[in-house]
Amino acid sequence: MDGQKQRQALTAAERAIEALGRKDAAAARMAISTAVERDQVGLFASLADAIYLAAAELDSDDEISAATWNQVADAVGPGPLQALVEQYR
Repeated sequence: MDGQKQRQALTAAERAIEALGRKDAAAARMAISTAVERDQVGLFASLADAIYLAAAELDSDDEISAATWNQVADAVGPGPLQALVEQYR
């Protein structure tokens, strides 16, 4: 496993969540795509699904529903990404 790539994946996942908080669907999609590409252990697959769903909601409704934020939170699990989700939801 390449630790540097995994760290880059984590940073990209953080950027995706931050982009959702800014209501920037395109940036969220780009960032999560990078996260999945660099992910060495499959940590971000379910997060990608949740990010894409949230981005679609932003595109159609200009907001993310509470249910979708819950899905994003569930996808990251406990840890530093959870705190980031809570900051933006």
